[in-house]
Amino acid sequence: MKFCQQLSSYLKNKKYTGYRLYQDMYEQAILCDQGGYDSVGITEHHLINILMMPAPLQFAVKITGATKKIKIITAVAVLPIHDMRVFAGEVIAAQMFTDNRLILGVGRGAFACEMAQLDSPLEDSREKFNESLEVLQKLLSEEEVSWHGKHYNFESLTVMPRPMTENGPSIMMAVLDPEGIYACTKRGFHIMTTPLSGDHQLMLDQVDGFARAKAELGDKGKDLSISLSRVAFIVKNELDRKEKIEMAYEYYSRFDNVFTGPGIVNKGMIKVLPRKQSIEELTESLLVCTAEEMIDKLSPYKEAGIDRVILNMNFGASHKDTIQSIHRFSEDVIPYFS
Repeated sequence: MKFCQQLSSYLKNKKYTGYRLYQDMYEQAILCDQGGYDSVGITEHHLINILMMPAPLQFAVKITGATKKIKIITAVAVLPIHDMRVFAGEVIAAQMFTDNRLILGVGRGAFACEMAQLDSPLEDSREKFNESLEVLQKLLSEEEVSWHGKHYNFESLTVMPRPMTENGPSIMMAVLDPEGIYACTKRGFHIMTTPLSGDHQLMLDQVDGFARAKAELGDKGKDLSISLSRVAFIVKNELDRKEKIEMAYEYYSRFDNVFTGPGIVNKGMIKVLPRKQSIEELTESLLVCTAEEMIDKLSPYKEAGIDRVILNMNFGASHKDTIQSIHRFSEDVIPYFS
């Protein structure tokens, strides 16, 4: 089982500055490359201070210059807010500039307030995403493409330059529903998913959807993978655990505001709102623990058939503590699963 570190892009305080935050992410990526991680993940979100990264492809290129082998996953690029005729060229250039280490994770968006401000309402994004993905694949795989649909209407054109590999970089689909995972795997996509609040049965169903489709594909599906995203942080002791869980609870008070709540944002900063979930319930769903406990909590994922775990430490821990957790993970956990 492999491991991906989602680079921490949560700006708790504007005084810290985006520049310092992105320098922190850069250092995290270098440490992951040195520490045996398979990949790092870069989010795409705009206009808000959580998961804050408006330029994932550009940041992927920056990381490449300071690393040797680590893969870089966009987790995820939000297709409905981009024009695929421009985005396809940007993807091709990023594939080249990252020396073919780019994995293009794609999704339709998650936060209604963000998508509305970008003229791509979330309630309409599924249809636009599906068409955008079809257009993108055609632009990457075919030299001359014309399209007449609802969201795209253009005569024959060729995106230049052409990809360095057939069909461009590998595409990873963000999807939760087990049958959706089955359908996307059958179409030849890598899968990125999460068991939401740590629901073990849901995780097993998600893996089953992937495994069934991969088996039906035979040799065509032998290289496909399923990645599972979990909030995970290695702590030093019980006091440290309590502190990190409290941080996570505040973070999710912001996250819920824009994910399922009213989307109250003041000058880019998401307001903390009361949560329905208790801190005790949140604790049960997080992997915030010692290295020894982490091995026990991750082992069922390997047994179930998960290929890669995406570790999300994006809840507001200091850069120093995040670096320490990454280091402990590379020293004490990754070797166990190698």
